[in-house]
Amino acid sequence: MAADFNWAVGGEAGDGIASTGKIFAQALSRAGRHVFTSKDFASRIRGGYTAYKVRTSVDKVQSVVDRLDVLIALTPRTIEENLDELHEGSVIIYDGERTTMEDVEIPEGMIGLDVPLKRLAEEAGGAIMRNVVALGAACEVTNFPIENLDSALKKNFGDKGQKLVENNKTAARNGQEYVAEEFEVEPEYDLDTTDNDYVLLNGDEAIGMGAIAAGCRFYSGYPITPATDVMEYLTGRIEQYGGHVVQAEDELSAINMALGAARAGARSMTATSGPGIDLMTETFGLVATSETPLVICNVMRSGPSTGMPTKQEQGDLEGMLYGGHGEIPRFVLAPTTIAECFWKTVEAFNLAEKYQTPVYLTADLSLAVTEQTFSPDTFDMDEVEIDRGKLVDEETIGDHMNEKEQFKPHEITEDGISPRSIPGTDGGAHMSTGLEHDELGRRTEETDMRVEQVDKRNRKVDTAREREDWSPREFGSEDADNLVITWGSNEGALVEALDMLDDEGIDVRVVSVPYIFPRPDLSDAVDAAERTVVVECNESGQFADIVEHDVLERVDRINKYTGVRFKADELATEIKQTLEA
Repeated sequence: MAADFNWAVGGEAGDGIASTGKIFAQALSRAGRHVFTSKDFASRIRGGYTAYKVRTSVDKVQSVVDRLDVLIALTPRTIEENLDELHEGSVIIYDGERTTMEDVEIPEGMIGLDVPLKRLAEEAGGAIMRNVVALGAACEVTNFPIENLDSALKKNFGDKGQKLVENNKTAARNGQEYVAEEFEVEPEYDLDTTDNDYVLLNGDEAIGMGAIAAGCRFYSGYPITPATDVMEYLTGRIEQYGGHVVQAEDELSAINMALGAARAGARSMTATSGPGIDLMTETFGLVATSETPLVICNVMRSGPSTGMPTKQEQGDLEGMLYGGHGEIPRFVLAPTTIAECFWKTVEAFNLAEKYQTPVYLTADLSLAVTEQTFSPDTFDMDEVEIDRGKLVDEETIGDHMNEKEQFKPHEITEDGISPRSIPGTDGGAHMSTGLEHDELGRRTEETDMRVEQVDKRNRKVDTAREREDWSPREFGSEDADNLVITWGSNEGALVEALDMLDDEGIDVRVVSVPYIFPRPDLSDAVDAAERTVVVECNESGQFADIVEHDVLERVDRINKYTGVRFKADELATEIKQTLEA
């Protein structure tokens, strides 16, 4: 019996693949099992291959692997696409009464279960429930108590009426009973349940939750894959805390609205993906020059141009570090896990206000759309700390006036951080402009003041380097001869790959970097290793270039830019081959 279980449903866009997968993932989570999901979906409303994969275990799982134990195939292509992951004994559930599936051939050594999904769904109340029939069949194959599926069905359909919930329960049982009566399948898998309580959420949802916890009260954005879930999560929730969500007409409007809200004193945020970041770049410079605290979430996808909106890539790194005309101080944070999406969002808001600078919070598609289970105390709200920086009030504002009792919002300070006044503060009226300005915010072309203001803004980064903890996350043996460095969503796959490599006698230290700028000094770690490998999802090795720049040594590279995330067993093989080369 496998230590973990891998299940997938596949078909065409429009077949309800995402909702079917989510229901099964929720059922497993509610049964006290750990869950890690993966999605493969086309960039279109209908047609094109799409799939939803669930890996589950009673132990923590944090990656996908090259194995499928049960596959619900709604199209022949689904079997073809997953053939490399299917193995002897894999179960394929399909509807042979469907015209496209009549002549489907089940690969040798695998178990094909021809279940009349549509007919059984119609008996329960409607053909639209055929995927739920398949879920019932999967429950029978895996000895998974169907009552756990009931609770997930109620969660998804409860607001549409109890009758619909009951119809779906009936559809699931029709599938379960059909398999039990028509096939003599001895289940190889026994999906044990536990009493553990887990939260199931994806990276975009964790970012939204982190924003609310951090005190964000204004969000403006324009729908764009794969960042839209941030806005969808906040809508209807942030209002409960006095906040607002605004869907702008485009990305440029979105960042301008967010800038305005931030100038008014609200913790403010916008989220987008590559093309949206391009449109926001001009205002990004205004945010930095006006020293306005703002969080900009960039959920990366395959590019350039429109690229592949629903595919994985980490190709925006250099754009976030260097994008924009002129020299713009900024911070770039890159959460490495879904849980870190929550905590790094909180940190991003604090950094933005403490240093009065724009902060890029960057996730990638795999991190954003993947659902994973966590213990509720992973997101302990009592641990959230809010730091609004040098925000002045009526009592302290007098320390930041000139001889004419005019407030200096761009005061030259030793640490580079000026006092900040929000509208309504007595004596705090001031102006800001995208033009170079003096301490009062008035435009100037005076050379000495220009130099002082540029130096002041950049000094904030030096101050942050000294005051904040930019440490990376580390796994494996600190004394290992082999060092693997990564960033973003690759961490989970690498952590699981460590055990696989250890089984082969290959000792590896993994350093996962959540801070791109400012970032940790990795010189000592690289010096201590005989071989250094950088793993990332882009073609040019953008983070590897940064590491080489910082440590002045060449590194090996493992790059993937197929649009598909790294898998644990795939990475273990790649690392082994790279070290042996």
